[in-house]
Amino acid sequence: MLTAVLLCGLLAACQTVQTTQAGQVGVTRTQLMAVSADEINSASNQAYRKMLQDAEKKQQLNRDAAMVARVRTIAKRLIPVTAHFRPDAVQWNWETNVFSSAEVNAFCMAGGKIGVYSGLIEKLKITDDELAAVMGHEIAHALREHVREQVSAQQAAKLPGVVLAIVTGNQALADLSDMVSDVTLTLPKSRQAEQEADEIGVELAARAGYDPRAAISLWQKMTHLGGSRPPEFLSTHPNPESRIQDLERTTAVVMPLYEQSKGKK
Repeated sequence: MLTAVLLCGLLAACQTVQTTQAGQVGVTRTQLMAVSADEINSASNQAYRKMLQDAEKKQQLNRDAAMVARVRTIAKRLIPVTAHFRPDAVQWNWETNVFSSAEVNAFCMAGGKIGVYSGLIEKLKITDDELAAVMGHEIAHALREHVREQVSAQQAAKLPGVVLAIVTGNQALADLSDMVSDVTLTLPKSRQAEQEADEIGVELAARAGYDPRAAISLWQKMTHLGGSRPPEFLSTHPNPESRIQDLERTTAVVMPLYEQSKGKK
């Protein structure tokens, strides 16, 4: 009887939400969430703090002042335009840091915790427009709460185990902050989530005054980097053959926004 009651409670906690406004690119999909935004934000903050502490101990945090300034300048231009997708995002406690690592990667955790790896910048000889495309893509994941959505799906798949843990007092459930780190940094996201991040990221870049066409040259660089072994970034960002074509279509949609932004500047 208790198990049935707990199951009903967990299922009732699922909510269908619209995390962002459609924007010019028209992302309108609703999402099913079984974990609260507050829980994910707290777990993300904890995971990010741990990353910063570990990197600082290894002297791998913000070592190149010019690189850090460059990344933070781009972030400062991207953050205000997030309001076009969700007004509350501008008030998030945003942080932007650069990790000294050969890894070609970047991320944005829930609540606006941005990390860029130096390998992304150095190995790709990345331009500001291309860096804005990467950061816009990762920020889009945070705006759409894709990590929360993926964690919710994992929790739903483990409902019997969750109930067992509650009933027996078993503490075997994975720590939520570790789960958030895994989902954010290593686990592949769905093709749908990646397409949404591509579309929103390109629009964010365009609105911030960065050439959205750089997203195309960025992915071309990505696919050619490393020859037969693609960079780690692509292992968590599926790259179907149609991706460049999709980006070309999206770029055409947001080019007027870029032209307007250039005019204002």
